[in-house]
Order: sequence, then structure tokens, then C-alpha cells
Amino acid sequence: MTTPTIIGAGLGGLTLARVLHVHGIPATVYEAEASPMARTQGGMLDIHDHNGQPALQAAGLFDEFSDLILEGGEATRILDRDGTVLFDEPDDGARRRPEVLRGALRQILLDSLPAGTVRWGRKVSGVRSLGGGRHEVAFAGGATVVTSLLIGADGAWSRVRPLLSDAVPEYVGTSFVETYLLDSDTRHPAAAKAVGGGALFAIAPGQGITAHRESGGTLHAYTMLNKPKEWLDGVDFTDPAVATARIAGEYAGWAPELTALITDSDTAPVPRPIHSLPEGHRWDRVPGVTLLGDAAHLMPPSGEGANLAMYDGAELGRAIATHPDDTEAALAAYEKALFPRSAAAFTEAVDAFRLCCRDDNAPRGLLDMFTGHGQS
Repeated sequence: MTTPTIIGAGLGGLTLARVLHVHGIPATVYEAEASPMARTQGGMLDIHDHNGQPALQAAGLFDEFSDLILEGGEATRILDRDGTVLFDEPDDGARRRPEVLRGALRQILLDSLPAGTVRWGRKVSGVRSLGGGRHEVAFAGGATVVTSLLIGADGAWSRVRPLLSDAVPEYVGTSFVETYLLDSDTRHPAAAKAVGGGALFAIAPGQGITAHRESGGTLHAYTMLNKPKEWLDGVDFTDPAVATARIAGEYAGWAPELTALITDSDTAPVPRPIHSLPEGHRWDRVPGVTLLGDAAHLMPPSGEGANLAMYDGAELGRAIATHPDDTEAALAAYEKALFPRSAAAFTEAVDAFRLCCRDDNAPRGLLDMFTGHGQS
């Protein structure tokens, strides 16, 4: 049995490593970050009952996941720019899309793997084919590794993807800017009241603010602006006060409890330009290598990205376990299911993203989705 070489210790790569471990198959994960604590791991994730949760069950970690759930986190509110509440749905406790912190979820995956599975501080500088399904991975500093089973779980700007595809992520015309308000119930009560107990969507044509309540009263927010990439590049994020004023200026006339999610941030604003791979991205079978997660199907944010990555990891792990002595049969079976699954998710993501960020009648389209068709 060839030992899988996984590039990237995100949720997808770690789920793959864990499912392989459950089936008695060792794997090695190479990660560019120096340690698990090298950077913050993002905010809340809603883990869906049709993909993310089954992946955690396949990994044997569902109970540990359940202990991480933020009770009440599935509550959803839609506001207009004046702060008027248009939709307010409490968490019903059904746990169809329960919320957990990404960093905590990643940690239970890391803790479930044998010591030494993840090799930290291994930034990939290049990958090349050696023929016969073998590939060489080169790391910054000069080290290399040769493998007959290479999995790119290395995100949007994957170094493994060029072995399979010429596709590169493209800017979709929308940029987010990330902020945090800490201890909000005490220090930022108006914003805390506006957000409520779960997720907030306040949108208007061409712009919006979304936020989520995290544990400890933290509000994690994103502004959403339809702007050329050049506009975002022209904002001086090295000066937080200047950047904050520039972003807040785009929300003149909005309710102060909403603009407070920008102006009252306890952290420096961080730009997050949104990119996507082409719709229907796929590749021909190349011996010894495949992709999962954003490396395979980067799409506009819709709440599916982490779920799909974990599901990809679980399905690839099961395929390898089913064909332990036939790598090509495993990868072919995995990709046969991956491509239609990704295409369907991409269509849904684009539809949801359009309602949040590209709707000339916002927030009417998003409101209709929630009230007429339920959450998606």
C-alpha cells in the first residue's frame, strides 16, 4: 500500500488523514504553517447534516464535534440598512447546521492523529511529475519527498493543482473586510443586540454587512462591497484607522448599530477579496495525484466550503481504503463522484452568493429565500 502524501493541514486534508487512520492506513501531511497555533483559524462554521456531519462520523469524531457546538448559533436575522429586522428565526435545536469554531474543529482532528502525522513548517515551493504516477514535492529550504499518491489539499492557491489543471482562481468582483468586536454585550451592546444570538445579514444593492456571534460575546463581522480589485488594493490596510474610515465611508446612512461593526472593531480590518475557480472545474485522470476542497473547487462563500472539503476528504479516504492495492481505481472512483458533486454545490453557492452580494433588489431576494424556500 502506497503511503498517501497530503499537502495541507486544513479541515479537508486532516479529515482525509483521520479517515485513513481509522482504516489502518498511515499518511503524512505536510503543512506550510510552523505550528497549529501559527495563526488564527477563522470564525464560526455551520456544519451541515448532509456532508460535514457525515464526514465527521466517518472520521469517528462526531461526539467530539458535538461537544463543540455553540448552542443557539443557528439563529438567523436579516436586517435592512436602517436596522429594521425583516426576518428573525431562532435556533430550533435540530442541529441541521450547528455552529462550531473552525480552530476548535481543526484541533480535534489534529488530536485524533498519531504523533508525527503532520509535518509543520513544510512550505511547498514546487511539484513535478517523475512519470509512472510518481511525483516529487520540493519544499522551501531544499528538502524534497517523492510519492506515488499525492493529494493537494492546499487551498485556493494550490501548488499541486497545476499537475492536473491550468485553471487559476479569478476575482469575482466582491471583496470582504473582516473585523471583530470583543466582549460585545458589555462593550458594544447596540451592535450585539442587532446581531442577536447567531448570524446577521444586513444587505443592500452592491454592499452588505454580515456578522456572527461567537463564544464569549465576540462578534465576527465582514463588510461586503462590490468593487474592482484595484479599489481594494488602493485602501491602505497598513494604517487601520485610515482603512476603517475608508470602508465605513461606503456605509454612509446605514444604522449606527450596523456601522459599529466596522468602526468599533477591536482588531485591525483585514481585506478578503473573493476568488473562484471556473464553474465546472474538472480535470482528466492523471496517475498518482488528485485534489480536494478549495484546491479542487474553490467557489464563492456560501457556507459549503469547509463542509465540502471534509466530505471530499472522507470520501477519498474511503475510496483508498476500498482499493488499498489499486491507487488508480481509488482515485478514479473518488473523482467520478467528486465532479458532479462539486458542480451542483457550485451552482448553489453562486445562487446564494448572488442573493447576498450581487442582488439589485437586496435584501428582497435573500428574504424570499428564507421565508419562501427555507435555509439553503
